[in-house]
Amino acid sequence: MATTDPRVDAYIKKAAPFAQPILKHIRKLVHTACPEVEETIKWGFPNFGYKGKMMCSMASFKAHAVFGFWKASLMKDPALRQNAESESSMGHSGKLTSMKDMPSDKKMTAYIKEAMKLTDNGIKLPPKKKVEKKELIIPDYLKAVLKKNKKASTVFEGFAFSHKKEYVEWITEAKTEATREKRIAQALEMIAEGKSRNWKYQKK
Repeated sequence: MATTDPRVDAYIKKAAPFAQPILKHIRKLVHTACPEVEETIKWGFPNFGYKGKMMCSMASFKAHAVFGFWKASLMKDPALRQNAESESSMGHSGKLTSMKDMPSDKKMTAYIKEAMKLTDNGIKLPPKKKVEKKELIIPDYLKAVLKKNKKASTVFEGFAFSHKKEYVEWITEAKTEATREKRIAQALEMIAEGKSRNWKYQKK
């Protein structure tokens, strides 16, 4: 038996006028295609579950609404899989600005039925690949000079990993101690000014 959540009603009511009919229609299609659907609010937007598993979700923003499937990367439609793999947005059906942007009811129903079947068959998403934690080894001599220059030290700490790496590699790759000292002096000056190592080549 389907379960509804009053928080979903409240979410739709607070949505922009253009989004309300889209969200209402999506909700109706999900309930029609999946009588056992379970509604909830998760991560701040409506989610629909099936047999205790996440199935699909919808959300609205200032200029568009979205609808996506938890296991879109495993579904047959190439567009759904591509959008899921790119992670360009949580809406695997693209940005919905009006009812005209919605896939046909037939297609939407087929999507929902396919998502249900994946759950029925016990098919799970593959585990996410573990991303090795980035670690940058900063030489003690560089740490020492940064510690003496408070401004440069503060800016350096706020730099992105890539910017820090550029400076560290540039300094440590110096062939002689004299060159290294010269680069450290230049680096401190640029860092204090908030400049990355290759700031000259960055697009403005």
